[in-house]
Amino acid sequence: MRSVVLLTFAVAAVLAASPHAVAAAPMTADEAVAIALQKSGDIVRADASVLNARSGLWGAYSFVMPSVTLQGSRGGDNTRDSRGFQAFGSAPIPNFSKDFVGYNGSWGLTGSWAILDPSRIVGLSSARAGMKAAELGNKSSRADVRLAAKVVFYNTVKAMHLARVQAQALKLARDDERRVRALFEVGSVSKSDLLKAQVRTASAQLDSTLADHDVVTTRRLLAAQLGIQEGQLGEIDSTLSNEHPTLDPTGVLEEARKNRPDIQAAEASMKSAELALRSAHWARLPSVILQGAYTPNSVTSSNFTRGVFDVTNGAFLGEAHTDLSSKTKDDVRGSIALTMPIFDGFATDSRVAAARGQLLNAKETHDALLRNLEAEVHQVLLSYQEATERESLARRAMESAYENMNLVQQKYNVGSATILDLIDAQVQLQRSASELVSALADIKVAEAAVDRVRGKAV
Repeated sequence: MRSVVLLTFAVAAVLAASPHAVAAAPMTADEAVAIALQKSGDIVRADASVLNARSGLWGAYSFVMPSVTLQGSRGGDNTRDSRGFQAFGSAPIPNFSKDFVGYNGSWGLTGSWAILDPSRIVGLSSARAGMKAAELGNKSSRADVRLAAKVVFYNTVKAMHLARVQAQALKLARDDERRVRALFEVGSVSKSDLLKAQVRTASAQLDSTLADHDVVTTRRLLAAQLGIQEGQLGEIDSTLSNEHPTLDPTGVLEEARKNRPDIQAAEASMKSAELALRSAHWARLPSVILQGAYTPNSVTSSNFTRGVFDVTNGAFLGEAHTDLSSKTKDDVRGSIALTMPIFDGFATDSRVAAARGQLLNAKETHDALLRNLEAEVHQVLLSYQEATERESLARRAMESAYENMNLVQQKYNVGSATILDLIDAQVQLQRSASELVSALADIKVAEAAVDRVRGKAV
């Protein structure tokens, strides 16, 4: 009788959807999603894709924005005692004691600006669209991570509930075996009844062991999905709500068309590919480049010491010292150039072909998402409807099984039912409780899938 009360209590807990009591605050589904959105490897890769797109955007800006460079230089030359001969007409003249000391220095600004480059201007627009596609793709990845985290979380919750049900079923089986054994010893039941009770106990023990192993496995999968170690997982909130919203298929489909980030990302990628193809074609057009330089100060100074000779007889006359220096201020220079490619070795044709292929892939990806959207929404809603109907049927079945077990218990108490009848009633209640737990968990998974397909909470 005590075992029946324990199973009844477990079933009532499932009906009430009450969480398992723990000392610390257990992890909820929303908290698990928050952890996954911070530490999941998929999120890291999605963030890296956004950074790559931002790099391409800044690179596109660098082609159309002016570039300015600050330059400064300082140089010197010191030559001592340079000897030898130098030609003066056809006569060699000795040259010795030639010393040279000089230096130069300047600083200024140089800049260039492609004031008209159609290809690069359109390329900037393509990079902007690519950046938008990357950001929307990041949102889509976050939605996928959110769904995956909830699926694994509620699979873990289901495994926990089923493990509790199986543990109670094992306790019932052991208690029933002890009662059957006591009845067998006094001759009230046959040996076959005792063997059946022993088989049921062994089967319940195996089911309980497998259920416990399933809890361990799903917890490890949940930790891996969240990007943390299993030891950091802690307790899990096993609450399964009984409230389920009613969904309008038409409304869900409209929301999906408007809010799905993957569809929006595909549209942005297609626009980026179209602009990239136009940029590749416009590379054949002429471009105008403006260049300029400004040097506020430039100084050059040198000092010569050389021997002086008589050119008629080559006699050494002495040394001469010469000082030369120059200084320039506010040197401004500028130019404008018009360039037009005539033949670039098919480089432009290669770029056009690559851009056209990228456009075809982007367009097919976008069209495939739109083609499959209605079927995807329909499939998700069918799964949600199936889960809710299973929950309703399982709830009615468990209520019937609970009532049947009470009736059989009363009959058993007055001797009009056998112990095997009571055991069968308990088995039916256990199965119906397991079905209800599975249905409640599947509803939560289906709700997460509906939120994903409609583009909600991304």
